[in-house]
Amino acid sequence: MKINSLHTIYFLGVGGIGMSAIARYFNSLECKVVGYDKAKTVLTEKLESEGIEIHYDDNVDLIPSEVKEQKEGTLVIYTPAIPRDNNEFVYLCDKGVRLWKRSEVLGLISQKYFTVAVAGTHGKTTTTSIIAHILNECGVSCIAFLGGISLNFNSNLLLNENPKVFVVEADEYDRSFLTLSPDIALITSIDADHLDIYGDENSMKDAYSEFAGKIKNGGKLISKKFILKALSLRSDVVTSSYSVSEKADTSANDIRIEDGNYIVDIVCDEDSMSDIQIGLPGIHNVENAIGAFSIADKLGIDRSDIKSALKSYKGVYRRFETHVKRNGIVYIDDYAHHPSELEMSIQSAKDLYPGKRITGIFQPHLYTRTRDFADGFAESLSMLDELILMDIYPARETPIKGITSEIILNKVTIVNKRIVSKESLLENLFHDELEVLLTLGAGDIDVFVSQIKEQLNRKFEQTDE
Repeated sequence: MKINSLHTIYFLGVGGIGMSAIARYFNSLECKVVGYDKAKTVLTEKLESEGIEIHYDDNVDLIPSEVKEQKEGTLVIYTPAIPRDNNEFVYLCDKGVRLWKRSEVLGLISQKYFTVAVAGTHGKTTTTSIIAHILNECGVSCIAFLGGISLNFNSNLLLNENPKVFVVEADEYDRSFLTLSPDIALITSIDADHLDIYGDENSMKDAYSEFAGKIKNGGKLISKKFILKALSLRSDVVTSSYSVSEKADTSANDIRIEDGNYIVDIVCDEDSMSDIQIGLPGIHNVENAIGAFSIADKLGIDRSDIKSALKSYKGVYRRFETHVKRNGIVYIDDYAHHPSELEMSIQSAKDLYPGKRITGIFQPHLYTRTRDFADGFAESLSMLDELILMDIYPARETPIKGITSEIILNKVTIVNKRIVSKESLLENLFHDELEVLLTLGAGDIDVFVSQIKEQLNRKFEQTDE
């Protein structure tokens, strides 16, 4: 299929973060873009304001006639999260319409570009967006598909005229990343996740080896040393390591915090760049920035320009995003939904605000993930001083008997812990002991962010700097 020959694109699940980026891409090509999603959100409203037609009723009559008639130049893209009993999905399948996964379309788009792909259980969205920002700031014409809303671009899609480089987040869910054949790949982590798809950790690692096998002949793979050793790699793939904590081809030296910012010296192939300011908090983000630095360096970008770009990087929506910072309170929202991500987020808050009381609100994401990682969740959340636990956000899953937030709560070792409903969250939150507040999770906990921010600002306005 030739991308340039398409004129009508239909999306089942257009409001997903990955799907919406592709919708924006085809909209920029002046295709007719129409989509279905189950609920109106801030993101779908933004898509509509950009000229994309969206409906929220599962109604086959609303599918474009060009798609129903299977006219040449039409394309249907679906998200794996769409229920298999969705009326529109069933109708299109019964009519024999070819349905493309989001990942397959990304693979098609990437074929005509030099491709940089970032994979990993966590850190891939931030790392991908840092790479895109560096390239954009340094004059490298690129196109980038992100798994979050970049605060620099105010979008999950970066477009430039005559792009030379394609930067893409390579999602391991449903083995989606195996549709890509990158010139350079970076793997941030291979912690166990999505065991509902892979079954066990070894199968997931095999998939990462398969992803590495998709790297083009003579291409490069950048990762941590232990990950490089854990994967089966072809001999022609050039490897390079990066790390925030140990000696590597690109590594950190003398990490310190100054005025709430991380400052680091980066050693790359024995040469050192001093006093690099990372434009967002969190030691895990320092590591993400080092990985992005390594990619940019491999692309031949001047290191002093990379340094300047890192300073101006603003972050990604819901990735350790600070919403309130006053004398009396700090409020940070983070997408962390895996035990390792929670640990990094909570530890970053402790590092930035030593001696402060850390209160965390966590909404578990998926019944299977809660079942598979209950012990890990409990261990990470026990780093808090106070835990407010919400009910599990099911997303695409149906309930699993016996799997509730209580199995996490019962394993958490701190005394100050409780479960609250969505309805009672706000009234249970605001008390005099709040110093540093974290909202954590990948579900719909973000709908509370603006309300929490407003109430905290009102409560602490008398103590503002």
